[in-house]
Amino acid sequence: MKKFLALLLSAMMILSVAAFAHAEEDFHIAIVTGSVSQGEDDARGAQAFQEKYGEDMVKLGIYPDNFSEELETTIQTIVNFADDPLMKAIIVNQAVPGTTEAFRKVKEMRPDILCIAGEAHEDLPEIGSAADLVCNNDFVARGYLMIRTAHELGCDTFVHISFPRHMGYETMSRRVAIMQAACEEFGMKFVLETAPDPTMSDVGVPGAQAYILEHAPEWIEKYGTNSAYFCTNDAHTEPLLKQLLAYGGYFIEADLPSPLMGYPGALGLDLTETGGDFEKILAAVEAAVVEKGGEGRFGTWAYSYGFTVSAGLAQHAYNVITGESELDDIDDIAKAYEEFSPKANWNGSSYTDATTGVKSDNIFLVYQDTYIMGNPGHYMGATDIEVPEKYFTVK
Repeated sequence: MKKFLALLLSAMMILSVAAFAHAEEDFHIAIVTGSVSQGEDDARGAQAFQEKYGEDMVKLGIYPDNFSEELETTIQTIVNFADDPLMKAIIVNQAVPGTTEAFRKVKEMRPDILCIAGEAHEDLPEIGSAADLVCNNDFVARGYLMIRTAHELGCDTFVHISFPRHMGYETMSRRVAIMQAACEEFGMKFVLETAPDPTMSDVGVPGAQAYILEHAPEWIEKYGTNSAYFCTNDAHTEPLLKQLLAYGGYFIEADLPSPLMGYPGALGLDLTETGGDFEKILAAVEAAVVEKGGEGRFGTWAYSYGFTVSAGLAQHAYNVITGESELDDIDDIAKAYEEFSPKANWNGSSYTDATTGVKSDNIFLVYQDTYIMGNPGHYMGATDIEVPEKYFTVK
């Protein structure tokens, strides 16, 4: 009898521990992204996290494609998740205009919910005042490192393609200033070219892409084949890559880098059989680039930035909620990102106000190592390079 009672007590303790562990994870995490048609990688990353933890725990939301003109819908899409009593974290990637206001409303209703912004479109100090955590691509370090990489590859000119709306963003205007300063340091020419805004102009995406197709050969003839090109808009990327493959020139990495950003369309690749496996995707893209004669001239991040941010920030929220990580620890953030980009290195730092020089304690800038495609391809070691301090206050 004593033996039976001891076994019964032991079994009850095991069940109690299991029940407690289940109760500890009895929470929900929401990820809000753009649609697959507008930001496929962002949405796929959210889906990957949901597949890992299940639909019971992970809730997905989509903000409108035309988010600028449907601000209230965007805000409400985010705020609605606060009605769920089990909701413990809301991640928005990309954090388009309206996210700051939505997070303020969420915090009024539920101060216990973690509000996390990925790739914020709004001014970083502003969204940082409403969010618990903000993670953007490191426009400071990358502004320097892209120029340094182009220089290492033998480029003598760097051509930046954008339009007034994007240049109104602090992150993009500061990056231009950093790129210009870096070009001076490395003895390179820096050029600003303007193309139509695919979102806000009358010509739309087709007209903006046609403009790039028409003008890229002219730019390459004007600046030479040792010129490197960068555009701030995703829609411009595919036609730019197509013409660089045809006429010469270099492409270090996209604004939001991914092997899927522009390359499949420019190369005519069907990647449906890769099943979203980024190692297979990169291998297929790299082989096609080499076949087209682009060896050593085209770069990317091995794992999609948008995919990794959606899944990685959700993983970080999960780790924080379960007590495995600290919310504002850059190493913990990198650890969560690496769950979904296992063979790539990440680096980053706190956001620094260019005017005051003050570092933020809840806004972080992150980047992945640059991968240059070739036979074989190679990482540039960008995450190991120490960016000179002076660039963090260039504006």
